[in-house]
Amino acid sequence: MPNYKEELLSLLKEKAYRKGEYTLSSGRKSEHYVNCKPVTLTGRGLTLASIMLLEHVEQESVAVAGLTLGADPLVSGVAVICGLDKIKLDALIVRKEAKGHGTKSYIEGDLPEEGAQITVLEDVITTGGSAIQAVKRLRDAGYVVNRVVSIVDRQENGEADTAMKLAGLELKTLYKLDDICE
Repeated sequence: MPNYKEELLSLLKEKAYRKGEYTLSSGRKSEHYVNCKPVTLTGRGLTLASIMLLEHVEQESVAVAGLTLGADPLVSGVAVICGLDKIKLDALIVRKEAKGHGTKSYIEGDLPEEGAQITVLEDVITTGGSAIQAVKRLRDAGYVVNRVVSIVDRQENGEADTAMKLAGLELKTLYKLDDICE
């Protein structure tokens, strides 16, 4: 049986991680930069990430969702993996701003019924802000969200864990920053 976890870790080390001086989206400075898109926008990388993310999606979930842009390939990849196995799990993309025309909606996709459970996916989590923004939009639309699954946790002094707990969320991660920058 292939070792997907080790193969994805190798890709992340090679293509997603950089050491230097960086400013993060939060405005903070860091010597570690992780950008999963060079991995998740390749066929093999997305396949590996999708298989592994799916293992942490709650069984009761009818969809996976995430804030555009980082989560776009992730939710799509997980939905494709499910489609291949005839598992009913759809993808939703949460906009940062309401669509400026048409329905003016924040959420794109085949919307489930109100009260449905959704798991949020994230590529890299630092403070939890992006994931919590997606969760808020989904909850405001009437969905139940209990879990966030991220590829990488940047391990910023436990800030993401604390933010998730305060938002009533469980955080699952595939890797910690320490795994990638070792």
